[in-house]
Amino acid sequence: MSIGRIALFAALAVLLAACGTWTTSSVKPVDSAAEAAEATPAREPTHPSTITLSVDDITDRPYTTLGDIEVTVHKSSIFDKDPTPAMVDTALKEKAAELGADAVVLVRYGTIGVGFASWGQMDGNGRAVFFNE
Repeated sequence: MSIGRIALFAALAVLLAACGTWTTSSVKPVDSAAEAAEATPAREPTHPSTITLSVDDITDRPYTTLGDIEVTVHKSSIFDKDPTPAMVDTALKEKAAELGADAVVLVRYGTIGVGFASWGQMDGNGRAVFFNE
């Protein structure tokens, strides 16, 4: 194999490794969230670091539901790290912060699988809520 060909493969590997991961997300309003949206003014976005995540429901503080969040973290190339629950947590917090949420409850994680347009992906979902004052 020639030096030029080796350099080309090395450059290609570096470019693919630099691609990283990417995330998709959606929000599905729940029935009570639609009613709450009519009765509650629009919420200001919050900072993702202030969002609390819980795999259980939070029962010690009353809250209002903003919507059900679904995120998917994608692996862009075969050289990237596989998506982790921590990556899903970050994506859930970012989406919840856009909605002005204080927490995401009932968080669930999918398994790692190969996606249509990615080398690997992991799904996660939860319910974005804000605490009643």
